[in-house]
Amino acid sequence: MNVLVTGHKGYIGAHLVPLLIENGHTVTGCDINLYESTGWEETVAPQTEWIRDVRNLSVEDLRGHDAVMHLAALSNDPMGDVDAELTYQINLEGSVKLAEMAKEAGVSRFLFASSCSIYGKGAKLDMDESDPVNPLTAYAKSKIESEKRISALADDNFSPTFLRNATAYGHSPMLRIDLVVNNLLACAVSQGNIAIKSDGSPWRPLIHCKDIARAFVALGEASRDKVHNLIVNVGGNKENFQVKDVADEVQKLLPEAEIVYTGEVGEDPRNYKVNFDLLNFVLPDFQLEYTLQKGMQELHQKLTEHQFSEQDFAGDQFVRLRTLKKRLELIQ
Repeated sequence: MNVLVTGHKGYIGAHLVPLLIENGHTVTGCDINLYESTGWEETVAPQTEWIRDVRNLSVEDLRGHDAVMHLAALSNDPMGDVDAELTYQINLEGSVKLAEMAKEAGVSRFLFASSCSIYGKGAKLDMDESDPVNPLTAYAKSKIESEKRISALADDNFSPTFLRNATAYGHSPMLRIDLVVNNLLACAVSQGNIAIKSDGSPWRPLIHCKDIARAFVALGEASRDKVHNLIVNVGGNKENFQVKDVADEVQKLLPEAEIVYTGEVGEDPRNYKVNFDLLNFVLPDFQLEYTLQKGMQELHQKLTEHQFSEQDFAGDQFVRLRTLKKRLELIQ
């Protein structure tokens, strides 16, 4: 397949590009390169690379591609809180426009990176794709509205698939520490304590960033009838954890690190435990490569190798929100 990956220079895209190439696909990457200064390790380049805002692509740009794998977005709840309108412009209007152009260009498959965060404060602790959503943030609202509007474009020639990804973590050449697992582990490595800003009770489904990329490849290669206009939670049933459980796992790796509840954000209203049976049904041969323990061990090794410091933890390089704020200040 000829595949366009948007956001190919991001946290997940850095894994997705080499996986697609390894499987024999031809990859075009499109990325605004907002985080050009945040790279941690060398990344694999796609065969063709566009450093452009995905919102500026044209129908002609999209012609000749068999699939679009759309990762590009303002990437989490705190970033959405900085500028809700910008989040909707990029994550919602930009995504829908891209899907419309892909359809017009004759692209047959469109895989959209959605999020389990749309469940918000879950009505129960086993949320599946048929359950009502409760998005609490601009980021989550942009994702669910994108699902609705892109789904309406589906027909015999245009087949979207929506990946509601669990909360990502783990090593990537484009490291982030603004994710719960990575943050707690990086805090322990650099500061000697494990600082939890909530009460530690919220549930989160977790998935290694490389496993998200693997799911994109598997769903992109799956037969169309299995994934046409499908919404699917991406993660594993055994990989649901409370935040306090994650802290305990960090402490197993670093026994000298003390768990500290700072309480600065109070009770976190986002609390969702998610069911992933549908993914197992659609892709019976697909298995997660990482457990939380395996992924944390790998990331701990990488942080140690890179001599990750307190300065790294407090700096801008690995925190998307800080980088975004700095870039916005430069253009204002």
